[in-house]
Amino acid sequence: MDKNIINDLAGKLADAVPGDLNELRTDIENNFRTLLQNGLGKLDLVTREEFDVQRKVLERTRAKLDRLETELEELQRDTIGDSPATSKPKRSARKKTKKG
Repeated sequence: MDKNIINDLAGKLADAVPGDLNELRTDIENNFRTLLQNGLGKLDLVTREEFDVQRKVLERTRAKLDRLETELEELQRDTIGDSPATSKPKRSARKKTKKG
């Protein structure tokens, strides 16, 4: 996480401290900063840029998967359509003759 954001937030939290504790303001702000850095550091957060990059990768992967699924369905349809088990038996062009 951006240090400026943490510093900003720590400053705002320190500003919220009652006026009679102003003598301790610097210490309180430093403690807030440390707590925020430690707390946020434990979270598995990513930057907005990293998130956007991964989202684009996922979108491209999804589009490719959709294309491949469609292609597979077409290939299966073509293969199953030509399979002897699913097609009607073909009649022989020759006629059987009786021997006799």
